[in-house]
Amino acid sequence: MEPLTDVSDVSRIAYGFIGSKALFAALNLDLFSRLQTPRDAADLERELGVPVHRLETLLTVLASLGLIVREEAGFRNSPASGRYLARDAPAYFGDYYRFQIDRQIYPALEHLDAGLAGDVENLAFESEAGLMDDPDEAQAFSSAQHAGSLGPALAFAKTVDLAGARTLLDVAGGSGAFSITLCKRYPEMTATIIDFPNVVDVARRYVSGAGLSDRIGLLGGNALETDWPRDQDVVLLSYLLSAVKEREIPTLIESGYRSLRPGGLLIVHDFMLEDDHDGPALAGQWFLQYLAYQPDACSFSAATVSDLLGGYGFVDISSQVLIAEITKIVLCKKPL
Repeated sequence: MEPLTDVSDVSRIAYGFIGSKALFAALNLDLFSRLQTPRDAADLERELGVPVHRLETLLTVLASLGLIVREEAGFRNSPASGRYLARDAPAYFGDYYRFQIDRQIYPALEHLDAGLAGDVENLAFESEAGLMDDPDEAQAFSSAQHAGSLGPALAFAKTVDLAGARTLLDVAGGSGAFSITLCKRYPEMTATIIDFPNVVDVARRYVSGAGLSDRIGLLGGNALETDWPRDQDVVLLSYLLSAVKEREIPTLIESGYRSLRPGGLLIVHDFMLEDDHDGPALAGQWFLQYLAYQPDACSFSAATVSDLLGGYGFVDISSQVLIAEITKIVLCKKPL
């Protein structure tokens, strides 16, 4: 990233949250579902009950951001909004932004200063475990995460060859997006998901809806305290190392090693910096938001993780990008 030289560039960063809230407001109105064909503000007022002058202001901002397009007949979705933000679109992604980003991460970041100061009395919440103790929050978080994880799970299934693997342990597997996707791809595979009990309750519904209740088991508990099943072909740690305290990461690595059969595969999928820790910005920002409720969390790169895994005896370590500028995967094997 080139260093900034003008105050206008700084202002774009400072004001960026206003554009985020415009997106979230439009999603909460289900506006994009109504703009698959051109509509004018008067039509939208009748449907939404929002006065025209307010809608015009929101529509203008959305158009300036490229989320919608102004035409003679009214406003319509941009290609990306039509593909990802309209509720009836096959690749609908809106609930992820609405529930996880707008309703949980956005307000949590008001506590970032406290996290940076180590002010544990003023964090966004006690911990991720504390957040998941609330059934309603667990439902909102896990449902949003499911919408956000289906795309990465599909990309993961196309990127990592798990042919021949019969057992998968999905640690902190959330709604089950990865386990469901992988079990659909590999008919011989069975999976076990470990996550907090309230999250497991949400996962149960997704697993049942996918018709995989007989192949995906659910184990409620904190991954740092629960005994993991043994003799696994694959152990997946997705978005887990970034969410725990730095000193807890070795515990998870050791548990993964014990859980695998000899020759088994450990996969770490997470936000990761470049090896020189000079970005990318999106990965760095994801690491930063954890500090609002987990001041002892840390950021890391694929090289950092690879060195750690090697120190615990794993071999054949490799890494690759999964989501550009956001996540990578590190793969390694337990020695025979």
